[in-house]
Amino acid sequence: MNHKPSIAVYTGSFDPVTLGHLNVIERAASLFDELIIGVGINTEKRPLFSPTQRVELLQLVVDRWPNVRVETFDGLAVQFVRQCGARVMVRGVRPLTDIAAEFTMLMANRQLDPQIETVFLMADEHYAHVSSSLIKQIVPLSTDGMLERFVPKAIIPALRKQIARQTAS
Repeated sequence: MNHKPSIAVYTGSFDPVTLGHLNVIERAASLFDELIIGVGINTEKRPLFSPTQRVELLQLVVDRWPNVRVETFDGLAVQFVRQCGARVMVRGVRPLTDIAAEFTMLMANRQLDPQIETVFLMADEHYAHVSSSLIKQIVPLSTDGMLERFVPKAIIPALRKQIARQTAS
């Protein structure tokens, strides 16, 4: 049997990376030979972390998977997927909240590049409610132990520092 190496790309803002993101990364890393995490640069959003900081935080928590690497990109996700030599885009979805928007994006991406397939991985039930917006709201009110239910422990110091910096300015 001839095995063709498979490359997939998981794009998002990852601002900040959550346990839900890590759940999708872990599962996608087990399905593909190589998983590239594409940190999108959206100039219209005011992110908590810079693209460089998001890459660093992701690298900190994905180093246990040797087939995962992290890069930034701007522009269309399908173009980034193609630049990576991949034909598969991984999308993590939370029940109900993401389905309509993700389906719309899937249809647009198919029009832009019909060769790119989108694979949806449903967020684990423990993380179905977790979003980066929720994290930003609860950081000032939560203990580290509480935050560990939503984000990787390794990023909590950077998250607290960044929230404090934003609050001060």
